Amino acid sequence: MNKVHKIAVVGYGNIGKYAVQALNRAPDMELAGVVRRARSARDVPPELAGVPIATSIDELEGVEAAILATPTRTTPEYASDILSKGIHTVDSYDIHGELADVRRKLDDIAKRHGSVAIVSAGWDPGTDSMIRSMLEFMAPGGVTYTNFGPGMSMGHSVAVKAIDGVKDALSMTIPLGTGVHRRMVYVECEAGADFETVKEKVLADPYFVNDETHVIQVDDVQQLVDVGHGVSMERKGVSGATHNQLFNFEMRINNPALTSQVLVAAARATFKQQPGAYTMIEVPIIDFMYGDREELIKRLV
Repeated sequence: MNKVHKIAVVGYGNIGKYAVQALNRAPDMELAGVVRRARSARDVPPELAGVPIATSIDELEGVEAAILATPTRTTPEYASDILSKGIHTVDSYDIHGELADVRRKLDDIAKRHGSVAIVSAGWDPGTDSMIRSMLEFMAPGGVTYTNFGPGMSMGHSVAVKAIDGVKDALSMTIPLGTGVHRRMVYVECEAGADFETVKEKVLADPYFVNDETHVIQVDDVQQLVDVGHGVSMERKGVSGATHNQLFNFEMRINNPALTSQVLVAAARATFKQQPGAYTMIEVPIIDFMYGDREELIKRLV
């Protein structure tokens, strides 16, 4: 019989809300509580009635793993602290160029404290990384193009919201083909803030410097928000000496809902790994799944 593990959700924005929903539907997991900044009764939303709310994970009882639903740039700090307490962590860290360094840092901390981290457990990086890996071993020679959107990028939007003078923001990713993207950034400024200064900071941010980016001032960002997103992945390659092997993977999804579901699956997988930090491509697929191992093999292979 599968053990029921106690999982905390750290952060209660878009991903945190959907993570709670996914945990409540996972038969092998139990919500240990939610860590958020505000803890007064009037700040607790109705759906969290009866759920332990804390400002630190230390205030929750029996936590075995934590889903980090925090802004990407704060993830390494949160993960380092929680892993050092012997608690597993999963996160959706999405700065591709830095995630290998983050993994190495967390690997050292996790091994010293007997804990497990699964880093960048979203859909990209994450499950898309797994699919890219499969396509590459199916056709080792060739090129894969990953085309995102059109849709809202949560990581990019959060990065803009963190800029001084920004009241709200939305970053839309528009695919131009062959892995090239345009970023459409809609900004609602704080009263008295200078839009041109905000625009300069957006264009200089590492999230945007490598893409064509347009920054547009609007009166009300919420009128534009749609959390739908998607990806189209294409590979044309060579299997052995045979050319013109063509592959295509496509999905259209609710961004935070899918990210949260993957995080919950990754939390399950932490209990099946040796101490250390991993990306999703390093973890056996079956470890993310609920159910008897032999039955899963019989049904899926």
